[in-house]
Amino acid sequence: MKRFTQMLLSFVFLIAAHNMAAQEKTISGEDQQLKEELYKKYKKEVQHYDKNDFDALFFEFFKKQKDKSVTLTKEEFYTYTIKIAIYSEKLGLLYKDQKESAQKTKQEWFDKNYNDYLNSKK
Repeated sequence: MKRFTQMLLSFVFLIAAHNMAAQEKTISGEDQQLKEELYKKYKKEVQHYDKNDFDALFFEFFKKQKDKSVTLTKEEFYTYTIKIAIYSEKLGLLYKDQKESAQKTKQEWFDKNYNDYLNSKK
């Protein structure tokens, strides 16, 4: 029961954080290809993440995103967002009643745009 509660809280936190950072979606073909490559590369790794692994990834991403002295490369930015999307997908598979919401969250993270991130650094 404790594990279920932790996973559910992670999922809720994931959705809340995404809603705070939602932006318009304009993604180039190059970015889309990079995202798909990263998805294939990290899918198995992230599916083995536990809550602590995900929390560390998630907080590291937001810390770097908010740090004005750090600018992530395009690949670094998309690696974080794609890993978070994959974890959202995992939660949907684990909790069938949350599948639709998890799929929506996955897509929202997959749709994150590097140019929007760079604009937020200005």
